[in-house]
Amino acid sequence: MKKISIAATVIAGLALTACEAEVTDEGELPSMDVDVSADAGEMPEVDVETADVEVGTKEVTVDVPDVDVEMPSEE
Repeated sequence: MKKISIAATVIAGLALTACEAEVTDEGELPSMDVDVSADAGEMPEVDVETADVEVGTKEVTVDVPDVDVEMPSEE
């Protein structure tokens, strides 16, 4: 369980540092009158640069040990 939480923390850290966001225009709240009419607000503009990720495969040969299992005899 401890290994899973450490791995999750590392993955979350990598995910948060994988992109960079820069706010180019601040947002604006809508203006309100007393009679509950409102002008539309404005969402902020954000430029986001994501990380370059190259995905590929490579073939690897793995030596697997030979395991002999001796079962106890049933008496």
